[in-house]
Amino acid sequence: MNRGFPGYDVRDTRSEWVRLRTLIVLRWMAIFGQVAAILVTDLLYHIQLELGLCFLAVGASILTNLVASAVFPSNKRLSEAEALLTLLFDISQLTFLLYLTGGLNNPFALLILAPVTISATALRLRTTVFLGSVAILLMTVIAVYNLPLTTRSGAVLLAPGILGFGFWLAIVIGIAFLGLYSHRVASEIHSMSEALLAAQMALAREQKLTDLGGVVAAAAHELGTPLATIKLVSTELMDDLRDSPALRDDVRLIRDQADRCRDILRAMGRAGNDDLHLRQAPLAAVVREAADPHIARGKRIIFSDRAVHGGSDRQPTIHRQPEIIHGLRNLIQNGVDFARSTVWVDAEWTDRTISVRIIDDGPGYPVEVIGRIGDPFVRSRRADRGPVERPEYEGMGLGLFIAKTLLERSGAELNFANGADPFLHANELPERCGAIVEVTWPLERILADGTEALGQNKPLAT
Repeated sequence: MNRGFPGYDVRDTRSEWVRLRTLIVLRWMAIFGQVAAILVTDLLYHIQLELGLCFLAVGASILTNLVASAVFPSNKRLSEAEALLTLLFDISQLTFLLYLTGGLNNPFALLILAPVTISATALRLRTTVFLGSVAILLMTVIAVYNLPLTTRSGAVLLAPGILGFGFWLAIVIGIAFLGLYSHRVASEIHSMSEALLAAQMALAREQKLTDLGGVVAAAAHELGTPLATIKLVSTELMDDLRDSPALRDDVRLIRDQADRCRDILRAMGRAGNDDLHLRQAPLAAVVREAADPHIARGKRIIFSDRAVHGGSDRQPTIHRQPEIIHGLRNLIQNGVDFARSTVWVDAEWTDRTISVRIIDDGPGYPVEVIGRIGDPFVRSRRADRGPVERPEYEGMGLGLFIAKTLLERSGAELNFANGADPFLHANELPERCGAIVEVTWPLERILADGTEALGQNKPLAT
């Protein structure tokens, strides 16, 4: 679905999630566990092991950790290839130990799941598939070829064939299931994190624009008095300097420049010093402000506002919050992007709620994703429209996620639907046949009581 958020570049940075120090600490834990298991097996259970080779495998892990700690800084983050090689070493070292200690007859064989799960959590899918395939292959090999566990009396410890096969099958299924499950969960967390970051950026941008408007208005208001004083004094000086043409010209220049500053400030803002009444506005004014950047984009936008179901005849005045303006703006943008010719923006209010409904005459939302609208990075799209009409959008649903997040933050509830059955013929479609977004607030959440508009402007801090 192409209803996205332009200008936000999402890159896959998962390969930089893993710190080398994290893998080193996990490997030290594995080393202590392996040494303890070898000693207990030999001293307590009197099972004959190839101790030299076992400690050689453990020593290889110790040496690798020491070298990594000495050569690389503790805060180093691994690239995709470095993380792959590190986890591949862990799989190979553990497989060699299992080969020396009975293969799949060793219950610690299930630890092969750990490197694959780490890869699924922090690396790309193709890397996880490769490591999982290597792990399954090595587990299959040591299931057949291994040094059996033998007691000092000569008894061989072997699990029945059916149990050995079941253990192998459980490990294979565990690698596949845990790998895919961990990758899916990590991907969703990553997507949500990126989307929330984009939402925060959008809100911060809207807040900065609002603050900038207040600063400009404040500057225009506060500088008006000193500029008027300069003009008055310079006019009086011109009258006193009739006999000094050079000085009179200098004073005239000062007056002219004061007039120029006045005109510039008047153009920048006439509203005064961040007037408190600018923080609230009639519902229709807020909706039109949100739609303003998209009015001249070649599509007709029809506004309407009315009271329904016992609502007051007087249009409600609401808080002019950046979340509301930017959220509605993003929804209207999506309507304009997909409309064939017309977008309807209906504002309604009752004695309990305020709602804004945005409808277009486009193709509507894809049926297969309508239940997931508002989730970030929804990639389904209409193949006959998206790439052609909006090539700058990546089809990730990020714009709707941002709008939904910001509006819900203001207390709204959003509902998404289509205006017509997608299986109707073109001549059977109603006028409002496209996507429908309804945003509803409880009246008390955004209704302004009017008291904030009272009071004097505060002077600028100097």
